Amino acid sequence: MVLPDYWLTRPSANFEETTRNEFDELWNSTLSIGGCPTIEYTLPYPKWQFLCHLADHHGIAMHGSGDPSIAVFEPRQSNDLNEFGNQKAIYAASDGLWAMFFAIVDRDRVRSITNACVRLADETGIFQGPFYVFSISQSALPNQPWRRGTVYLLPSTTFITQPPMAFGSHQVHIAQLASFEPVPPLANLTITPEDFPFLPEIRGHDDERLQEYATALQTGSPWPRDL
Repeated sequence: MVLPDYWLTRPSANFEETTRNEFDELWNSTLSIGGCPTIEYTLPYPKWQFLCHLADHHGIAMHGSGDPSIAVFEPRQSNDLNEFGNQKAIYAASDGLWAMFFAIVDRDRVRSITNACVRLADETGIFQGPFYVFSISQSALPNQPWRRGTVYLLPSTTFITQPPMAFGSHQVHIAQLASFEPVPPLANLTITPEDFPFLPEIRGHDDERLQEYATALQTGSPWPRDL
């Protein structure tokens, strides 16, 4: 199945066993500290690779924020065009790269965002992806509204996954999680805009036509053209 060209694919990262072992050692040593320590990241690999490894192989839920001092996440009413994303809940991602986007976008300088992270499963259950879209208000894009942020690493015990959607002959599995109970984070990692590999690919959209962009993401339609 071919997606429209605005969908991005995860950069190639064929980890060697030694790399995976280093990621695991750093994570295990972080957990041994207790509380919610800030990870002292000194490994010679991009931070997104470490976060994706934890999400893919340790089942860690991730939440990106501009607040570096959250001790407990509490359910809050969201404002989203999607039914699953419009509940009183704690939202997190099961994908490290998606969480990084929310960490580095300064929401005080951006009117709206639209974004997605999905995997496609065919009739045989074989998965493709993940695929990503990142977009902010077109009016804010020239000002580069990025910030230093934090990705929180959360236990996934109380989270549920957004149900998959039909997409032609495929099923779309969305990397969005929701918990309806308070969740204390296990650790956090500081993220800079330069850590986000898709920074040059962040798109701009017309705030007044946000529903059109959301529909394009859900139906696989082309990105709406400027009027």
